[in-house]
Amino acid sequence: MAPVTAPAAIAVPATGPAELVPLAVWPCAQTSAQYQRVGRYVPASSRHPGKMLPELARRLVAEYCPPGGLVVDPMCGIGTTLLEATALGRRAIGVELEPRWAQLARANLDHALPADQARLVEVQVGDARRLPELLADLSAQVDLVVTSPPYACDTGMIDKPAWQAGQPLCPKDTLNYSRDPANLGRARGEGWRAGIGEVLAGCAHLLRPGGLLVTVTKNTRRDGRLNDLAAATVQLTGQAGFEYLQHLVALHAAIRDGGLVARPSFWQLTQTRKARARGEPAHLVVHEDVLVFTKPLRVGAGA
Repeated sequence: MAPVTAPAAIAVPATGPAELVPLAVWPCAQTSAQYQRVGRYVPASSRHPGKMLPELARRLVAEYCPPGGLVVDPMCGIGTTLLEATALGRRAIGVELEPRWAQLARANLDHALPADQARLVEVQVGDARRLPELLADLSAQVDLVVTSPPYACDTGMIDKPAWQAGQPLCPKDTLNYSRDPANLGRARGEGWRAGIGEVLAGCAHLLRPGGLLVTVTKNTRRDGRLNDLAAATVQLTGQAGFEYLQHLVALHAAIRDGGLVARPSFWQLTQTRKARARGEPAHLVVHEDVLVFTKPLRVGAGA
């Protein structure tokens, strides 16, 4: 299904005159994330603190990668993008810094894919900031890169029973993806921007001219202020030589009788209630920002 372009548009932050980018809304959570994964993903997948919705990954691949094309996820986590891309007949390669998440990605692929499809996908352990070195044989050959960078905020797997028993809400081994200080999941501020910039430059190296980059981000709040990751991503991709094509709003709420039914986690509810108690005008976030960029067909064609 082709994305429905809404009449509204947003301005692109750029060095030159602002341009208008089409805006579309995708319902991605008519069923909950748990039900989207049940039976297709191994139960241990719940340990990862930042998982892309399978429905969103599936639609991104179907929309933006030709049949038989090559998809790369440079921070593949539990392998959601890889699994959904391969199930749709695309080739897929994922890079993951943490060996335990790479092992879990392989477990999901082995669990869900028949042998003939499993041959189309590969998971490598490595740092996404070194893509030109890790995937040197794929220079200018990739059709689509899909990535959901860390959100530059504290994150972890919720353990509500442990919290009710007086223990931490998130086990330490799930916080910020890793205990390794070099992991981008632990980066903040300028360190985050510099690291993501390196990843995006590597994505540009891998993509063929005209190939597409799709990023999935969610705006967060830190110290009472909005952390606008979508705007930061647009700026960083422009610096990496990409052109901005489209902004998609991926709903994490179900549409029921013309309204939105939120599916917040216990963490989201707790943090939102605390913020409102402090007088901050916080609300539940029920969407992710999906930004679509292209690698120019010729050198110098970008922004």
